[in-house]
Amino acid sequence: MLNATAPPDPGDVDECAQGLDDCHEDALCQNTAASYKCACKPGYQGEGKQCEDTDECENELNGGCVHECLNIPGNYRCACFDGFMLAHDGHNCLDVDECLENNGGCQHTCVNVMGSYECRCKEGFFLSDNQHTCIHRSEEGLSCMNKDHGCSHICKEVPRGGVACECRPGFELAKNQRDCVLTCNHGNGGCQHSCEDTAEGPECGCHPQYKLHTDGRSCLEPESTALEVTESNATSVADGDKRVKRRLLMETCAVNNGGCDRTCKDTSTGVHCSCPVGFTLQLDGKTCKDIDECQTRNGGCDHFCKNTVGSFDCSCKKGFKLLTDEKSCQDVDECSLDRTCDHNCVNYPGTFTCTCNRGHTLYGFTHCGDTNECGINNGGCQQVCVNTVGSYECQCHPGYKLHWNKKDCVEVKGFLSTNVSPHVSLHCSKSGGGDRCFLRCHSGIHLSSDVATIRTSVTFKLTEGKCSLKKAELFPEGLTWLPIILSIKESFRYANLTCSSGKQVRPTAPKEMFVTVEFERETYQKEVTASCNLSCTVKRTERRLRKAIRTLRKAAHREQFRLQLSGVDLDVARKPARTPERRPGACAVGQGRVENQCVSCRAGTYYDGAQERCILCPSGTFQNEEGQVTCEPCPRPENLGALKISEAWNVSECGGLCQPGEYSADGFSPCQLCGLGTFQPDVGRTSCFSCGGGLPTRRLGATSFQDCETRVQCSPGHFYNTTTHRCIRCPAGTYQPEFGKNNCVFCPGDTTTDFDGSTNITQCKNRRCGGDLGDFTGYIESPNYPGNYPANTECTWTINPPPKRRILIVVPEIFLPIEDDCGDYLVMRKTSSPNSVTTYETCQTYERPIAFTSRSKKLWIQFKSNEGNSARGFQVPYVTYDEDYQELIEDIVRDGRLYASENHQEILKDKNLIKALFDVLAHPQNYFKYTAQESREMFPRSFIRLLRSKVSRFLRPYK
Repeated sequence: MLNATAPPDPGDVDECAQGLDDCHEDALCQNTAASYKCACKPGYQGEGKQCEDTDECENELNGGCVHECLNIPGNYRCACFDGFMLAHDGHNCLDVDECLENNGGCQHTCVNVMGSYECRCKEGFFLSDNQHTCIHRSEEGLSCMNKDHGCSHICKEVPRGGVACECRPGFELAKNQRDCVLTCNHGNGGCQHSCEDTAEGPECGCHPQYKLHTDGRSCLEPESTALEVTESNATSVADGDKRVKRRLLMETCAVNNGGCDRTCKDTSTGVHCSCPVGFTLQLDGKTCKDIDECQTRNGGCDHFCKNTVGSFDCSCKKGFKLLTDEKSCQDVDECSLDRTCDHNCVNYPGTFTCTCNRGHTLYGFTHCGDTNECGINNGGCQQVCVNTVGSYECQCHPGYKLHWNKKDCVEVKGFLSTNVSPHVSLHCSKSGGGDRCFLRCHSGIHLSSDVATIRTSVTFKLTEGKCSLKKAELFPEGLTWLPIILSIKESFRYANLTCSSGKQVRPTAPKEMFVTVEFERETYQKEVTASCNLSCTVKRTERRLRKAIRTLRKAAHREQFRLQLSGVDLDVARKPARTPERRPGACAVGQGRVENQCVSCRAGTYYDGAQERCILCPSGTFQNEEGQVTCEPCPRPENLGALKISEAWNVSECGGLCQPGEYSADGFSPCQLCGLGTFQPDVGRTSCFSCGGGLPTRRLGATSFQDCETRVQCSPGHFYNTTTHRCIRCPAGTYQPEFGKNNCVFCPGDTTTDFDGSTNITQCKNRRCGGDLGDFTGYIESPNYPGNYPANTECTWTINPPPKRRILIVVPEIFLPIEDDCGDYLVMRKTSSPNSVTTYETCQTYERPIAFTSRSKKLWIQFKSNEGNSARGFQVPYVTYDEDYQELIEDIVRDGRLYASENHQEILKDKNLIKALFDVLAHPQNYFKYTAQESREMFPRSFIRLLRSKVSRFLRPYK
């Protein structure tokens, strides 16, 4: 009964529960009868009302950590030097075998050593300055290329001949000025635990809880002697129960760490064991086990989680980047990067696609080349097809004129009638003491940035105007554009109007606008008379044009100029006299504003300058292009009853047209089916194409050559020859992906194929490459990159920096076929001579990045491929830097820690980060222009630490 616990006093106040205690925030409160007591939490020390963090690292055992001990509030964490990883006990450090992953990035042989690794080369090669790739040795030639140059690591040529040897970071040059001596700064000197530099080289030691292995480098954990210590301490006590005292001694942290696996703390109730961050205490209260953070909500990682001893790492899918919280993944907007797509780029989560403007075809994933429409069925033209950049046009033989469908040709009997409306006409009349001019474009209106060759032009200036059009207001006496007496009456074959804004001289002054009208007029043979030959007629025409231009300019300055497009009278849109609030920047002609962005008016609409928005094409008109200011009248506008929709985006929507497989005299209904042996793929045609070679079709109304009954069916990469009735391989520069075709598709732009018989546009490759590169920065890029490079190609580049500047190269990744026996290779050396100093040479694929400096002040670079396998190739950025920083740059790029982690490797592959990296590497003082926040947002902490230590040591050596 004496040992029974007394019942709680009902009148006792629980100060801990009610927050009436004055325990420290890092202490635990325990309620007692009529009072309470405070005790500091594990990892803290004090009497409870005052607690301070216990620095577990501040003891002779370094917290039990063999390398670095990092104290954190209430706990600690062990960390290892580069080249080592934390053991499962959270304290010891084990060597990392870098050769297990991607051969350590070595081109030939990777040899793992304690705390580091070495790349070695096969017989006949030597290690390049970047310490990873190998260069072929020359038997003769310049000294550093000679197999007997004698340098242990790096060979440098001196101005007056001979060589000077240098060592990699972490090594020192020996007294013989040839060999390199290892120091503790490289791979911890090859020691597992501690390293101390001596005159004879690194001397290894072990943590007090370990003993040195016979190899002089490794450390072993000795067998436990806790029992012996306990017994010796117990027998030294003169009085008392030895067994009880032994038990009491064992329950203190002073003996065998209290049985704790990690941290032990003596408390009033006995020993208390705790574990470092990343470990959890097991049920026995003694043992610590690594926490697999990835098992709980994927460690908080957006994409991938990889557990490590005492911690974990997050990584992202391809096309995403890890943010500074080291857990979240953000899509990489490839479209914001330079050199992504030739024309248009569309970003998607984790990827992107490139698209080309109209009249161009995508090749090599990102490039755009002009489409040769005339290469397929003559572009659909009945007579002559002329390819142009981004488009094409059909033309007719003499005696014919182009049909409204722009493809067929209609016979013209005699001369052109004088009452036929020209495409463009300029009419000016006297009004109010001056001239009033109207420029009429009747049809064929197209808004384009292309400039054609012209015969004459005029430029006039307008004030307070903007490069847009609106419906014209009536003149005071009414809009009568065709008066009785005309002072100017001219017709033109072609007119091109361009508009540009001038500079604002003063803030209060109106902004000027310049309109240029370019005319093209033809002189016909019918204008020649007996008294005036062709030369005389041309001169007369030129005089009339000069007079017309003078009149037009005067009319424009008097604001008496009107423009008529497809029957709609338009005027230059004016800016209001007063603008109540600042408006966003004006859009280009043919663009409307949608949600504060300029968007081209889509097909089936046109831009109205007065309403400043896109309007649907009215009934009886159509528009099949984006960003236009008018709609074209439908052919046979009287046939409005057959109109399909009011918003016609294509001439075929105008209604009444003959459909594919049909034809008629004018292209409109009533239509006839194409006869047997003919076909027609287009709408509104006046004839059908013959299959050729007497081939029949399976039915009436055939729509393609594939409906023709050929004697054999040709496979992709071939076309059917209707003369020989055989399948012919597509010639080089063309391809055919389909069965049963009678043609091959021309490769876009300047691309061509490696061989004949190509079946896909991916086999069309641009062979353009080489040349002199920029003085300060640029790219060395394999032809057709990122598509596969062509076969049998040879590219040569040269980099010749300005005086006192050196070259830095970064190879993010390179793809060359390894099964090709080095038939494709990239080499960088001083000159084209095989015996000149070589900086880089490879014929293999490397997805691990590497950075290096040029061994010579200028570079000659060659890429060569054979007729065998192909691959993506490379896009290698370079930058030149002040040679005063040569020592620092080489110290950075030769340090293996730059490439040690995946995070560091991703920096060298990230085009945005490589710009910042080049900025610092080329101009180290610019490192200090980046704020700490900017650096943290761009680069991993480990990379910042690496760079900061080297830059600070170089720029402030005495600080």
